[in-house]
Amino acid sequence: MPAVLALFAHPDDIEFRAAGTLLQLRARGWELHYCNVSRGNLGSSTLSSARTATVRRKEAQAAAQVLGASWHPPFCDDLAISYTAANLARVSALIRKVRPTILLTHPPVDYMEDHTETCRLAVTGAFARGMPNFRPRPACAPWSGAVTIYHATPHGLRGPLREPVKPELLVNTASVHEQKLAALACHQSQQEWLDASQGMNSYLAAADEESRTVAGLGKKLTHAEGWTRHSHLGFCGAADDPLREALGNQVSAPSGTRR
Repeated sequence: MPAVLALFAHPDDIEFRAAGTLLQLRARGWELHYCNVSRGNLGSSTLSSARTATVRRKEAQAAAQVLGASWHPPFCDDLAISYTAANLARVSALIRKVRPTILLTHPPVDYMEDHTETCRLAVTGAFARGMPNFRPRPACAPWSGAVTIYHATPHGLRGPLREPVKPELLVNTASVHEQKLAALACHQSQQEWLDASQGMNSYLAAADEESRTVAGLGKKLTHAEGWTRHSHLGFCGAADDPLREALGNQVSAPSGTRR
């Protein structure tokens, strides 16, 4: 059974960015793996850091269950995700364990550093998957299988300097949209926090609106998630595009894009 690993920064990032795609893959027999790098410990204005981490862990586990995904524990704190040898060892161990054909993660450019650092860790962790002299943590055998990395769209479809970002492909998520929102709803603690910190009056409404905005990049779509392939060098074959191969007519290019 082929596997897909969603590796994102915070609890609820997977639901916002990748849950629809994961559900589409699961419907076609793929094994889903779910990991947020951070414990989400700073995501509250009312609870202590330790209590927030505990709450958000339980929420992420519940969301993974809704998605039918295997949950993997976080290992960093909010605002402390950094590109270090120790964190690379953790990420590479996870990739060697899961052996994903598809790796979904943040884009290289986004509005906050936790996202971009997670992206860097994901890419290098995958690159080191087959290096016998690289020591993952925990120790595990190297794996040299092909892995194709796909980057999600940044928040608001813009980079940190407000530049527009257009994805390479769109996944039609209309048929699984309600289940995606059900998984996101597991993160109940974020209703108050995202309102206070980022002006999202309802994070469920924000996710709905964003998926409609991404869908608007294509033709005859109501809900979609956008993805762009990483370079194949060191990861997979030049023509490898397993997401498009797995989902078939549920994947399309944005309007005005030539394949």
